[in-house]
Amino acid sequence: MEFHVDIIGYLAACLTTFSFLVQAVKSWRTKDLSGISVGMYSMFASGVALWLVYGLVINSMPLIVTNALTLAFALSILIMKIREVHK
Repeated sequence: MEFHVDIIGYLAACLTTFSFLVQAVKSWRTKDLSGISVGMYSMFASGVALWLVYGLVINSMPLIVTNALTLAFALSILIMKIREVHK
């Protein structure tokens, strides 16, 4: 039964992670960050970082892998937005 629970975890994690990949690719290509909130992305990236730490503590590969990827995507968008704001 535990195998099925991991599949659900990986599927959920992949969907949420790849949704941020779509946003990151769009942001990289268009350079349009007008709809991006620095505050929201800062809080989101912090939350994802904490989920990553939690995944590391409990040794959960679905949490570790997908939150590491999501954090990378979210931080790339956040960094682009911060650079845009400071121009």
